[in-house]
Amino acid sequence: MNIKTGMNVRVIRGNHRGREGKILYVFPKKERVIIEGVNLIKRHTRPSQENPQGGIVEKEGSIHVSNVMLVHSGKPTRIGYKKLDDGSKVRVSIRTGEEIK
Repeated sequence: MNIKTGMNVRVIRGNHRGREGKILYVFPKKERVIIEGVNLIKRHTRPSQENPQGGIVEKEGSIHVSNVMLVHSGKPTRIGYKKLDDGSKVRVSIRTGEEIK
């Protein structure tokens, strides 16, 4: 997967198209990501030590990684790779050609 935790992404498909957020978790085996503030689901919880009241809690659901695109310098872009002279590989923005950190 070429998307990592902490990157800003934009949703390009589905009900939440156009929304942007930071990636909180990445699940490489399932090819899914959880984005901050996107795809909120309601979860009914029992009273517990952390939540003595119980009730309905909203939290983020996962989205397939093919439905998100990295945002680099304000615009969504695909990610490519470029080899440097010393043999290391660097991620590059396809739109601008700049290196992604």
